[in-house]
Amino acid sequence: MSPLAVHVHFHLHHHFHGLAGGYIGLAAAALASWTGLIGAGEAALVTAGVIAAHGHLDVLEVVLFAWFGAVIGGNLGWFLGLTGGRGLVTRRGPFHRARSNALARGERFYERYGMVAVFFTPSWVAGIAEMRWSRFFPANLLAALVWALGFGLGAYFAGPPILEVAEDIGLAGTLILIGLVVAALTAELLRRRRLRQRV
Repeated sequence: MSPLAVHVHFHLHHHFHGLAGGYIGLAAAALASWTGLIGAGEAALVTAGVIAAHGHLDVLEVVLFAWFGAVIGGNLGWFLGLTGGRGLVTRRGPFHRARSNALARGERFYERYGMVAVFFTPSWVAGIAEMRWSRFFPANLLAALVWALGFGLGAYFAGPPILEVAEDIGLAGTLILIGLVVAALTAELLRRRRLRQRV
């Protein structure tokens, strides 16, 4: 092991209660989850919260590292949605008009309810809907903090059953997205039907 690695190890070990790798892994899992890999962050945060309850990690540091990873991941997800996801949605092909209509509705939804929407939808959806970063960033900060406190402290005090709450919140976000897609497809089909009746 190099002298620099030894110095970094002792420095991190001295400043953190528990294994520094646990905190870094937690931040990485939160980053992945908030970028778009559903579940990785919740599982790691609940595990870290339970380990903190047994005195092997510090619960405040668990919450801080999870929050940090979630904030970075949320911003990365927003950027990927804005730069890559939007291009996929607007690309010509099957259901182009329906996708365009759904995108227009999503943009209006985020313009009106963006702060709340960030709590219940993946960050990349806000990017696809072109939610302004100046509105997304504070909403993401707050949503990530609520997430880190809720699951970190929930696991610390209640243990693994807090995962059931994660599943319910994940389900709510999924249902909102499905509802928006179904509404857009229904509107498109009704529009086409009206056009055919006029001809």
